[in-house]
Amino acid sequence: MNFLDENFLLNTDTARRLYHDVAAGLPIYDYHCHLSPADLACNRRFSDLYEIWLEGDHYKWRAMRANGVDETFITGNADPYDKFLAWARTVPNTLRNPLYQWSHLELRRYFGIDTQLCEETAREIWDEAAQQLKELDSHAILDRFQVALVGTTDDPAEPLDQHALISELKMDTRVYPTFRPDRAFTTKNIRNWNEYLDKLSGVASVTCNDLDGLLQAITVMHDRFARAGSRLSDHSFSHLPDVSYSDEQAELAFAKARNGKELTVGEREGLAMYLLRHTARLDAERGWTKQMHLGVVRNLNTRLFELHGADIGCDSMGDFRQGPGLHRFLDELDRESKLPQTILYNLNPSDNYLFATSLGNYQQGPAPGKMQWGSAWWYLDQKDGMTWQLNALSQLGLLCHFVGMLTDSRSMMSYPRHEYFRRILCGLIGEDAQRGEMPGDFDLLAKLVADVCFNNARAYFGFTLSPRYERAGNVMV
Repeated sequence: MNFLDENFLLNTDTARRLYHDVAAGLPIYDYHCHLSPADLACNRRFSDLYEIWLEGDHYKWRAMRANGVDETFITGNADPYDKFLAWARTVPNTLRNPLYQWSHLELRRYFGIDTQLCEETAREIWDEAAQQLKELDSHAILDRFQVALVGTTDDPAEPLDQHALISELKMDTRVYPTFRPDRAFTTKNIRNWNEYLDKLSGVASVTCNDLDGLLQAITVMHDRFARAGSRLSDHSFSHLPDVSYSDEQAELAFAKARNGKELTVGEREGLAMYLLRHTARLDAERGWTKQMHLGVVRNLNTRLFELHGADIGCDSMGDFRQGPGLHRFLDELDRESKLPQTILYNLNPSDNYLFATSLGNYQQGPAPGKMQWGSAWWYLDQKDGMTWQLNALSQLGLLCHFVGMLTDSRSMMSYPRHEYFRRILCGLIGEDAQRGEMPGDFDLLAKLVADVCFNNARAYFGFTLSPRYERAGNVMV
């Protein structure tokens, strides 16, 4: 085999047929990402590879730091080409890191460039990409990769003006907001939290001076998101604390914080879980899906955080005790009949079996796969991590109902991640069939692949798609 040839990651005849005849042609259902709604609303054109490729990619920033690149060429104010050149010098040193495969796969799929990126080829690749980017705007990218749906991640204190503009555009890709109210739950920095509640009060036209006001503001914004087409909420926690606050306890903690007084760890956790349960009930009532990303420790480099802020590649896997709080949260909502469709993502692979088995306790008909263990996330979004997740899900749940891959990315250059996932999926199924561990019935295997890659997500989330994609995914073999 040659590097990244057509059968990359496909080591059996069945795997190759499954990928090329089934998976490769399916649309992409990117239900969770961090693309900018403003970029999509204005159909942003990117001037060069720095803007489209390096501008916010903390995966690449971490590799550059490990390669000894000065921060000036990562998050600093160096010339864009000089930043790209620093990345080009780094790429040859990423062999066996998935960044090497991803980077070259992206250059091939977006620009047809199969030259290996290094310092000597940097200028040639930079110039060729810049020329093609003159004709490759954001909407053209979505069209090229057959992106049926984009789910952005949106703070309820921010207006949905950009989504209103997007809804008027004539695109085959549907773009919907996702309700992400984390800042309303985060009372570690009391000043920032109070400023945020003042902002939320203005957007929701509800005064958040007591707990009932905050609950009402969250409900108003949840409804506003629903009218904008949303069917998803999302939250990020290190772990779910094993605590349940009464109304009275939550009111006391809220009043203390709103008056500018620091909360104890127990008070912060109790109030956060009280508010999380409130949003879960809203999700259940409206038939939404709740996503929860658990296990990250953020902003560990204080020096860089103070210089450049969050989301710069200084976050890590946590080793929190995930079970007790998660089980309490799911069980309390289930007893109320207020447990919404839920997707959990874990960042530490040691929690794989915990998450997969925990969700199995709360599956409930009539719809299959109500409780989902999400695709391998962040540091696990690579060959080993995806394989571990798919294997554990297959052994402890039902792979056939899995809603599949998402980019979770800020970059318009990330859509080949779906190809990467699909190749790994087809490779695993093909190898099982070759070993006689699965039947060689191609129609049966093809349906499994098509469902995981596209059909399950379309049915599970219930978003309205454009006619181009509404009937896609029917496998004819």
